[in-house]
Amino acid sequence: MSTVAVIDYGSGNLRSAAKALERAGNGVEVLVTARAAEVARADRIVLPGVGAFADCMRGLSTLDGMVEALGEAVIGRARPFLGICVGMQLMATRGCEHGTHDGLGWLAGDVVPIATEDRALKVPHMGWNEIALSRPDHPLFRGLGDGSHFYFVHSYRFLPAESSSVLATVEYGGAIAAAVGRRNLVGTQFHPEKSQDAGLALLGNFLGWRP
Repeated sequence: MSTVAVIDYGSGNLRSAAKALERAGNGVEVLVTARAAEVARADRIVLPGVGAFADCMRGLSTLDGMVEALGEAVIGRARPFLGICVGMQLMATRGCEHGTHDGLGWLAGDVVPIATEDRALKVPHMGWNEIALSRPDHPLFRGLGDGSHFYFVHSYRFLPAESSSVLATVEYGGAIAAAVGRRNLVGTQFHPEKSQDAGLALLGNFLGWRP
């Protein structure tokens, strides 16, 4: 049986992410865990995230051996990895929220505030919005097209150093990375676990993905 580890580092929304993964997958064991050894053994890894970049990175770093286990499993052994919201942002080189803080450094780029001159657009960006696929051939979006709606809640955005890392964008006072990826790594700024049928379809694609 394939095992999916959902990392528990005090970031919230873990149970809803785990339940959505269980609904999306057939015969998949979903394990919510704070143990590095269990993450190291998992076939797939999901890193959710809610809150400030620095707080989430600090919470992850306080788990004994977790950052090292993640690096070995995801970078060393190429296990499929999905980061959600701040979990996606932690893949960046650094976060610029309340100071400058190092991220995991898996995808070059910075996490910066959403800036818009349109006073009708409030920050945080909250609610349903449609995405535009930059990489419509990516397996994460199989069966999903331009205009698919997902649920967003964020005040900061991931600004990748390389445009090839952007899998999808969302328009909010300009194009913002809605999904990023490289090799076995993918991340979504939106919350698939809160995005109804489209979110379940995306999670199902992740669970069936063979990078």
